[in-house]
Amino acid sequence: MKRPLKPEELRVWGVVAATVHPLPGRETPQAPEPATGEGPPVRIPAAVTAAPKPRRPREGVEGIEPRRKHRIARERDPIGAKLDLHGLDQDRARAVLEAFLRRAWDDGYRAVLVITGKGVQGDGVLRRRAPEWLAAAYLSHIVAGVSEAHRRHGGEGALYVALKRKPRS
Repeated sequence: MKRPLKPEELRVWGVVAATVHPLPGRETPQAPEPATGEGPPVRIPAAVTAAPKPRRPREGVEGIEPRRKHRIARERDPIGAKLDLHGLDQDRARAVLEAFLRRAWDDGYRAVLVITGKGVQGDGVLRRRAPEWLAAAYLSHIVAGVSEAHRRHGGEGALYVALKRKPRS
């Protein structure tokens, strides 16, 4: 049989539980009921009994998992194809990028390198806009993640794009 929790243990548990957020689809654990007749009542923080806050919709596309990014940077996971967007205007660059991603995904590649360049003062238009384009809803079935490339692959002026597996037909 378990012993009842002491008031100090309940207080410490309340502090710890207030920092934990449940997994999606799970409920927030309910605070244990204090035993009657055992000293003063214990105050449980409101965060323990409060409902979880709704999550904001994500902005942009998520980064590549750190281990996968490391494998791509070290070329243990091959970079299937490379695309250089230098010299293209925004409209042309976006069309070329989308066609490139669809072709790479159709060919079964799992990672590609997109070279955007840094721009004149490090704030190039293609460098800023490419992650927005990759986060488009109609590319969500293709793009798994985007991260800045390693220095040897272009650093700030290039992006690794992880592609999702193509479903078997």
